[in-house]
Amino acid sequence: MGALNPPLRREETLVVALLLAFAGGYLDTYTWITHGILANAQTANLVFLWVHATAAQWQQAFHFVPPLFAFFVGVVIAAWLRRAAGERAGQLSLVIEIAMLILVGILHNRLPQVAGTLGISMVAAMQTSIFTRVEGATYSSVMITGNFRQAIEGAFALISGNQQAGLLRKSCILMGVCAAFGTGAAAGAFLTERVPTLTLTVPAAALLLVLLPCGTSRATCMGQH
Repeated sequence: MGALNPPLRREETLVVALLLAFAGGYLDTYTWITHGILANAQTANLVFLWVHATAAQWQQAFHFVPPLFAFFVGVVIAAWLRRAAGERAGQLSLVIEIAMLILVGILHNRLPQVAGTLGISMVAAMQTSIFTRVEGATYSSVMITGNFRQAIEGAFALISGNQQAGLLRKSCILMGVCAAFGTGAAAGAFLTERVPTLTLTVPAAALLLVLLPCGTSRATCMGQH
């Protein structure tokens, strides 16, 4: 039966998922410390927006509009890439994300709010839209809620006697992705305040590590089947 299974695409491997989750956690911490917004968790940004808006604190409310708009734009770009580039969508997305992080790093001192909120939220949107599966399981590399839920459900099913093949590995993989996200967040918190000028080189390097195997492998990067 194993011979009938299609080969695993490079972008769906565990190593790629861990690297992307590390970058996702890192960027979320970076934007929170630097700009007071969350690049990935648009739910939190929307909540903060309405909390301030209902209190007629318009300036504070507007602070959370740019990341929501940038996330919208990033999703649209990712959808267009999937349609226009096909199997190369993931590879092109990584190139754009890395270039955007480099640009944000360059512009940070001159236009910190624009660069941080727009650029990084767009990166998060593209990443979560293109890279959606790890070893066949649906996951997110920019937030852990769904991953954590699936891991807990899998563990509960195993304890309850479910002998479904691969259930333990799936649960462990998703917990590993959560751990990688947390590790990235910790690294972002540590480095953002200590080496601000070089902070974004770390997530850019993580994305580059994902891109290089995709560019040299016969299994080109593609975010979805």
